[in-house]
Amino acid sequence: MGEDGSCPVCSTPIDRHDAHGRITAKNLDLKALASGEEESVSAPWHFKLLVFMLCAYLTWRVVDLFR
Repeated sequence: MGEDGSCPVCSTPIDRHDAHGRITAKNLDLKALASGEEESVSAPWHFKLLVFMLCAYLTWRVVDLFR
């Protein structure tokens, strides 16, 4: 590639794209992004356990207030 970004053989400019391509208004689908159906990933089991244990602890603290 030459200093100006052109092909050294035919002198045509070479497009520089990143690995994901360019995001434009034509290839961006906001409805698909907002729906979230493609990647419906649930929370990991240890996060659910942490939330459950936090709720149990806070419940015990409230019960302990009235003893």
